[in-house]
Amino acid sequence: MSKSSEGEKQQKAFGWAATDESGTLSPFHFSRRENGDEDVTIKILYCGVCHSDLHSLTNEWGFTSYPVVPGHEIVGVATKVGKNVTKFKAGDRVGVGVMVGSCKTCECCQQDLENYCSQIIFTYNSHNPDGTKNYGGYSDMIVVDQRYVLRFPDNLPLDAGAPLLCAGITVYSPMKYYGMTEAGKHLGVAGLGGLGHVAVKIAKAFGLKVTVISSSPQKESEAINRLGADSFLASSDPAKMKSAIGSMDCIIDTVSAVHPLFPLLSLLKVNGKLVTLGLPNKPLELPVFPLVSGRKLVGGSDFGGMKETQEMLDFCAKHNIAADIELIRIDEINTAMERLARSDVRFRFVIDVANSLSQ
Repeated sequence: MSKSSEGEKQQKAFGWAATDESGTLSPFHFSRRENGDEDVTIKILYCGVCHSDLHSLTNEWGFTSYPVVPGHEIVGVATKVGKNVTKFKAGDRVGVGVMVGSCKTCECCQQDLENYCSQIIFTYNSHNPDGTKNYGGYSDMIVVDQRYVLRFPDNLPLDAGAPLLCAGITVYSPMKYYGMTEAGKHLGVAGLGGLGHVAVKIAKAFGLKVTVISSSPQKESEAINRLGADSFLASSDPAKMKSAIGSMDCIIDTVSAVHPLFPLLSLLKVNGKLVTLGLPNKPLELPVFPLVSGRKLVGGSDFGGMKETQEMLDFCAKHNIAADIELIRIDEINTAMERLARSDVRFRFVIDVANSLSQ
């Protein structure tokens, strides 16, 4: 099909977009493609607000293409499915995470690691093979290839479950890959934000001993009493940090700001692993001495592939894990972004799209 004829097959959509580096969001009319043979059309009910949305809105990473409609923690209801769609039907609860496409044929795609495909198509701030632009979940509907649609378990709340589609899989995937699922092992979670608080819940469901590491001492009660962490370590307290040296098997570092890695590496046992998940806008300094002297590893991890993301959703449903959220209306999004920039949220904003998005 030619691009021009394809362009005629569009359906109207409505959302909120930023048009420049101020990052200010405002109402925006645009088009989605019509539902194809492999597609699922979804009415969006809720969409989580990820820290990467904020980075993208203000072009902190340097590759934002405006206008941008953010949102990749999307939960809704399938309203239409293509004739080749076998996994979903109209009326199903469904989710869409960070990606909506990949090449489907490379080694990564064949291994259910579509998230590492060199031709990955992100849910927003990305382009389809035909050149059309992708817009995210701060909108009323979306059309997605069935391979990149997730079945949303019946007993997961739609609103509090939405952040699992990014925050949940981003902490679950490294736990699985780096061997952080063995009951009794000691896991440190650095940073108690959108990712960190979900990491605590998932780690406890695996049976791990969990210590939250935070620069904010006031989060101790929250970490232990509300989220179920076993202990709390204030990174701003040198005496307590010193007493915890060599005590942890693994650390998941969710901090998205520039921060020193040496204190975290010191907390690891011999053969310990530090896995970084945050994406600071400047490089971090990597001290080599603690790596060599303790045979330690520093690794990274992105979100997961489709198979693993479905596995994560089913795991969270089984263990009654969802995010702690603050539900907002779409017209509160700019204030929410300002609060997110100063870490003033416990722990994830979720937009009540269906009940607040009006044209």
